[in-house]
Amino acid sequence: MAEAYLIEKLNSVEQTFQELTRRMGDPDVASDPDEFQRIAKSRSSLEETVNTYGDWKATGEELAGAREIYKEASSDPEMKEMAGLEVAELEEKLAALEARLKVLLLPRDPNDDKNIMLEIRAGTGGDEASIWAGDLVRLYSRYAETQGWKVKLLSESSADMGGFKEAILEIAGDRVYSQLKFEAGVHRVQ
Repeated sequence: MAEAYLIEKLNSVEQTFQELTRRMGDPDVASDPDEFQRIAKSRSSLEETVNTYGDWKATGEELAGAREIYKEASSDPEMKEMAGLEVAELEEKLAALEARLKVLLLPRDPNDDKNIMLEIRAGTGGDEASIWAGDLVRLYSRYAETQGWKVKLLSESSADMGGFKEAILEIAGDRVYSQLKFEAGVHRVQ
């Protein structure tokens, strides 16, 4: 079971989310596009936390029901085994949701929602370094596509044997910076 302070914080987040949802339906707010956008952005930042909290509560209720069935099924070994499996599965799901909620409650970096410019340059190593830089461009581009982000090649300097001497990409989308902010430095192939 989650700590009391987490439950208190999650209830507060849920109340804030409901208040923001109510305010979005207010005609005065709807008539002011800047205010509406500010409220919608605040609401959107809480939505994943509120949805995960709802899943956590529902899973907790399912787990309580499964434990009750497990206790009552003492005379039927097959039913007891099925209930035991369900209890184990729900306990695992509940623990995963609780871990996810703890991460979602961490303070966010104000830059996390920003887009990025990714620069890849071939270092020393001649053609192999250029080929490796080309591989990195494809790797980051494909990763961005799997995340639903938009990738735009802004500048490139192709190498003679394939790959890039230099490539600059713009990656835009939801929480791009939060996912890629630690991708810095030298990537070496050996």
